[in-house]
Amino acid sequence: MTRLSANLLLLLAAAFWGFGNVAQKTVLEHLDPFSAVGLRCLIAALLVAPFALSGRTSRPAAHWASLARVSTLFSISIALQQYAYLETSVTNASFLVNTATVMTPLAAWLLLGERPASIVVLAAAVTLFGILLIAGELDTASRGDLVALLSAACYALWMVELGRHTQAHGDAAMAASGQFMLAALLMLPFGLTSGGITGAAVVAAAPELVILGVFSTAAAFGIQTVAQRFTTASHAAVIVSAESVFGAAGAALLLGERLSATVTLGALIVLAAILLLAIQSRSQPHRKLIETKEA
Repeated sequence: MTRLSANLLLLLAAAFWGFGNVAQKTVLEHLDPFSAVGLRCLIAALLVAPFALSGRTSRPAAHWASLARVSTLFSISIALQQYAYLETSVTNASFLVNTATVMTPLAAWLLLGERPASIVVLAAAVTLFGILLIAGELDTASRGDLVALLSAACYALWMVELGRHTQAHGDAAMAASGQFMLAALLMLPFGLTSGGITGAAVVAAAPELVILGVFSTAAAFGIQTVAQRFTTASHAAVIVSAESVFGAAGAALLLGERLSATVTLGALIVLAAILLLAIQSRSQPHRKLIETKEA
């Protein structure tokens, strides 16, 4: 797969996440956050499991240790993100979670020694400016907004670990399935013990669970798991930040959340940063996107 193809796949994943953010908000009318995360991840795990089981059966201990780290970070990140929707709007959460765009290059530098190339730093800075421009128009910060920022930090660490895992071990289907299954196993007991999961609640939330389980989880995170074999975590973070734009558009179309001229300008700036990085991807080989400490 070329890096351009990986970028286009990541952009598709961002669209699934962005428009799925509306369902993340409305599903809370029927289920608590832990139940919603557990059920959507269970659906995703069941969908991806056949592909994971059809691969090789023997894997080294290092593979399982790496997958455990990735899956744990994924579970924490997605749970925090879902919880944030209890106390903030779709637009707020969409943009605040995507501050991971700027956190990811720093995490990759600190954890992997990947010093991002100038083009990645520029794209991340432009993206942050667009997000901050939009944030200036958002409601006064709430606890939900702070949880969304914490989720962004966890997602940044997750993207770095996911990139390291997939580039070292491959086996994207097993990586995706493992993440979904661990999240389901961790979250569903909370939903069951709190009484949040009932037959009536699940039936009422079924449309949102299908959207979240099939598109926002199985398809979107599965796509990212595959695509990050062919790009860096910092690069991927900028591309998937388009989720914030799709999320704001979905909130405006489906929930009536209004977009001011300033929010629209911020969204366009975020898209410009993504386009800048995508164009650069066509003209430079993969090794130019990062500069190691030895460079």
